[in-house]
Amino acid sequence: MEKRLSTFIFPLLIIGQAFVIDFNKILKIYSIFFTTILYVLLIRFLIIEPELVQKYLNGIHLWEMGYSFANSTSVHAPALNMHVAFLVVVNTYLLVNHAIKNKWKLLNYRIVLFIASLLMLLIINTRLAIANAVLGIFLILFFELFKKVSRKKLISITAGTSVLLMVVFFAFAKAFPYITEKYSSVTFAHMDKVGKLDDFEDPEGEIYSSFVTRVSIWKTAWERSQEDLLFGVGAADGKDELNQAYEDTNQVFLSKYKFPTHNQYLDFLLKFGILGVVGVLLYIFHILWIGLKWQHTVPIFFFILFFTSNLTDDFLIRFDGITFSALWISIFASIYWNNRLNKVL
Repeated sequence: MEKRLSTFIFPLLIIGQAFVIDFNKILKIYSIFFTTILYVLLIRFLIIEPELVQKYLNGIHLWEMGYSFANSTSVHAPALNMHVAFLVVVNTYLLVNHAIKNKWKLLNYRIVLFIASLLMLLIINTRLAIANAVLGIFLILFFELFKKVSRKKLISITAGTSVLLMVVFFAFAKAFPYITEKYSSVTFAHMDKVGKLDDFEDPEGEIYSSFVTRVSIWKTAWERSQEDLLFGVGAADGKDELNQAYEDTNQVFLSKYKFPTHNQYLDFLLKFGILGVVGVLLYIFHILWIGLKWQHTVPIFFFILFFTSNLTDDFLIRFDGITFSALWISIFASIYWNNRLNKVL
């Protein structure tokens, strides 16, 4: 109840207030403060974890520093990088609009903030967040520029951005070679071992955070949810029932670490049945509805980000995921309904 209270408080305070929200002003403040906070935390991490930083600079355990840095902020790495992916796209949106208004003259601190947030995304280095951020960058470029510049200029800017991103990613991969392995052979390795993780001699060292582990969890959660498909097992019993399913299917590794579902849709299917899945889809697709009605790329990207992030994690059982979505949905909804009311008046 405490975690979900924000879904009541934020709409009440934000949608119910009397003055009109300045969306661009909010994005600018968010961009500056969030980027600054991230780099203050990074400097702190460089001081308190010099050994990990040295390993990172030597190209050893690229994933370790990103996850350790996220843990030092008390946030799970995929959750933190979901926020950072949104920050990258916000910085892209502000940069593009600044460039259009100033006729592509000096871009000052906006380009610094964009590059800084992109580098932070790569440092934390979670795959889905990086893919979402790249998609969001091109989404912003296309829709913000489509009606404001010529087709020739749109193509040239898009091509230039593609080259810039390729150079950044290539340079990062050269500096830290493990990233190439991580994004190729490591990601989809051992998929023949789904549901058979105990076959590994050292599962903690080999597949603890791998994709095959998540698929094994999803498989177990899906099979268990079939027994209570209509109404689910209940919110209080969801985790216990999943852990019991690990034991019933003799999956010692999963049972030992009591992994959660890592998929919001399966989590609600297990807990609340079919109605739970309908409920979570209505909650998330409401973001898309607002974005399409408002015809604004930022809420549309937010929908893509939150929808896909919940395919590999369960952010609506986490405080950071609940407040993140409730805050921004309330801001989007407030602006959309105020705009609609003004049109009617």
